[in-house]
Amino acid sequence: MQAQSLESTSIKRFINEETIGGLILIGCIIMAMIWANSGFYDLYQYIWYDIKVGFVLGNIDMVSSLHHWINDGLMAVFFFTIGLEIKREIMDGELSSVKKASLPIAAAIGGMVVPAVLYTLVAAQNPEYLDGWGIPMATDIAFALGLMAMLGKRVNVNLKIFLMALAIADDLGAVMVIAIFYTETIDYMELLTGGSFILVLMAANYLGVRRTLFYGLVGFLGVWIAFIYSGVHATIAGVLIAFTIPARTKISRMDFVERLCELSADLARDTPSKSKLLTQSQVKKLAEIEDLSDKANTPLQQLEHALHPITIYFILPIFALSNAGIRIEGSLMEMIIHPISIGIIAGLVLGKSIGVSLVSGLMVRFKLATLPEGVTFREIIGVSFMSGIGFTMSIFISELAFGEGEYNQIAKVGIFLASIIAAVIGMVILSVGKREVERGEAERHPARGGAE
Repeated sequence: MQAQSLESTSIKRFINEETIGGLILIGCIIMAMIWANSGFYDLYQYIWYDIKVGFVLGNIDMVSSLHHWINDGLMAVFFFTIGLEIKREIMDGELSSVKKASLPIAAAIGGMVVPAVLYTLVAAQNPEYLDGWGIPMATDIAFALGLMAMLGKRVNVNLKIFLMALAIADDLGAVMVIAIFYTETIDYMELLTGGSFILVLMAANYLGVRRTLFYGLVGFLGVWIAFIYSGVHATIAGVLIAFTIPARTKISRMDFVERLCELSADLARDTPSKSKLLTQSQVKKLAEIEDLSDKANTPLQQLEHALHPITIYFILPIFALSNAGIRIEGSLMEMIIHPISIGIIAGLVLGKSIGVSLVSGLMVRFKLATLPEGVTFREIIGVSFMSGIGFTMSIFISELAFGEGEYNQIAKVGIFLASIIAAVIGMVILSVGKREVERGEAERHPARGGAE
């Protein structure tokens, strides 16, 4: 039963979308790098930073650059989707019980604390550098799963689920870090306004309001705009709105099945139309089935199902395209050996691998958790390096930490180099480790090994 649950359709779909999205992300990052260092750099700057779009509504002025809209608008939708995933995992997923959640959550904490400490130790020589301590804490799950897909079926699906749960816990930690440490001067009246709209959404959930349009309008016009003006980053609004989305069905599963059988039987008994068109009775019954299906589903899962492909195939790629264009001016080596870059490399490569694997080992050693079924500790070490792939999440925090200046460019060089190193080491460990396991299995079961 456990193996069947791990191979469930929803998990497979999630992993497949993240995998394909990760490969698209790689292409967008390469494209941005080439674009920014070509003769079309001025066009890159013009499109993302000079073009102004938006609207003015009374005292509300929402006109800004495309770059700003992507980072504060589209990324708020991305974090909204993360919020939905976190809520689902907490309610009925890999974070829904102490037994399931203990290992990935503990590993995620280790994978956030150790990188931050290593970065701080390296960058402590200059107080201006210390703002970047949160950069190596993040994991880019889409990129990591995309690269793991290249290893094919040799990677245990339970290992992918462990990485997914770890990254979701990591995302929750990143959200808290952004909310607490990477905010501007806070306007408490605007924050109070946003909070009051969140209470409205919570009350609507309690009263049984299920229209996603209602949550979207109140969330955007109330919470998101208030957070924009409060100084707290707008992406936090996305997560908070997600937590208010209803996660219960309007009818029970048995009521749904019973009523669906009745409608299906009625539909089968209907006299078919002489043309290709449906009869009015058939149209009515199909509408009832559609309404019944809506009542049997949760708004949370409906929204997550609809938004996950949008964030993976559109929002993250366009974020990468608009943020990964590093213009290399001067000495690349000087940028690489800069304390900010070294701190990020130390954090993402060493900090993530040490933090995730060490804490996981201690949790298993003291019997506080168990390894996922069929997963070896060597594979956990491989995943610990894969969690050092920061890319989009690290770039996002870098923008908050250093703005658009020189330090941000240096940080991006460190992020790119660290993510590449972590990815190569992680994939080598996973690939070599899996081949050794398969070779051992073939030696123990020569007949079966030959048949395969």
